[in-house]
Amino acid sequence: MTQTQEQNPARLAAPAGRATWRHYLELTKPRLSFLSVITAMVGYLAALPFWDWARTAYLMLGTALCAGGVAALNQWMESDLDAKMKRTADRPIPTGHVQPGSAFVVGWLMCMAGLAVLFKQVNGMSAFLALATIVAYLAIYTPAKKWSRWNTEIGAISGALPPMIGWAAAGRSNDPLGWSLFTILYTWQMPHFFSLAWTYRQDYAAAGMRMISVADPGGRRTARRAFIWTVLLVAASALPTLLGYCSWYYFAFAAALGLWILKSAIAFLNPDRRETEARRLFLISVAYLPVLLAALVADRLIFRL
Repeated sequence: MTQTQEQNPARLAAPAGRATWRHYLELTKPRLSFLSVITAMVGYLAALPFWDWARTAYLMLGTALCAGGVAALNQWMESDLDAKMKRTADRPIPTGHVQPGSAFVVGWLMCMAGLAVLFKQVNGMSAFLALATIVAYLAIYTPAKKWSRWNTEIGAISGALPPMIGWAAAGRSNDPLGWSLFTILYTWQMPHFFSLAWTYRQDYAAAGMRMISVADPGGRRTARRAFIWTVLLVAASALPTLLGYCSWYYFAFAAALGLWILKSAIAFLNPDRRETEARRLFLISVAYLPVLLAALVADRLIFRL
């Protein structure tokens, strides 16, 4: 019996079977991939381009293929770590439903197909930014989990690039609003992932990942960092109005949302409520981003600033 199997008895109880389409779908982390598609579309719609249904479809397809391919390659790279963590031990590779070699091939084929679609059917800049996202995620963020406690800040770069892909698809790759969207996505990931890291700190410790929560028994540093980044998120969310791209109606809505998530981040600082508030902050962050981005796009479409 291997060390991995000793640490994860549940893995032995889940014998490998034939891979189905559901296993391969799970390999692409569909919820995270869908978020990448949505944020890319936000960047595209916020640019107020001439509506092109074909380009929109190709943007969504190319982004989805790249995001799904990156997810498959990430699971291939971290399959040994996934097997050691309860929340990931039932993924397709640790359970044996999908062989590592298959995941590797599927992941690269999806990435290459996605880049080809973006390059040929959208434009070169959107393909370049998608490639930058792939490289940042696989070559920098994934290995950083093992050697740096700053891996969340490092990984947030790749997570914040999808709206820039959409912005570039609209021919507006060097515009301040695009960078504002990048900043919003970057800062949002901090309270989102720091709260998650605290909730699953024992899993991360078992896998040997150098998350900040692993070396923070009381959670003080984790909560404090989540709070600081939440303040920065609230400030970043106001940038579209301050730069003249959105109305003050959006600003007021963003401010109300900011107070909601900031209240949760403050509660996370309380050591007596940290367990509960970590989960609450995570859930609020999940709701915060799509609501804020929907308000931003609606404001841009209505007021066309």
